[in-house]
Amino acid sequence: MPDDQTEVKRAMEQTRARLEALSVRLEGNESPEELVSILEAVELFEEAVAAKGGDLMVDESVRGKVVEPDDPHFVLPKRRPHETVERYLDRVAIATHRVRAHHEI
Repeated sequence: MPDDQTEVKRAMEQTRARLEALSVRLEGNESPEELVSILEAVELFEEAVAAKGGDLMVDESVRGKVVEPDDPHFVLPKRRPHETVERYLDRVAIATHRVRAHHEI
């Protein structure tokens, strides 16, 4: 039976992999709590986009490729190099609020 440290490490690796698959920049020094907070914020953003009828597969760019999204409101903010987790979470929360308030014209 794996010990608690092994379970935490495995959970961190899974969370890291999920965020990287979503093209979220990670510095490598994020705590387990920070990784979970980022993932939760991203999931709230995705839920808001889905509720507005957005298609994340269309609106999010593939890592390393620049594409024109259907609606720029539905694009997850990119984490800037050396940006703190707290600041990134603030920007994702603002983007989530904008998605929820967004009306098609």
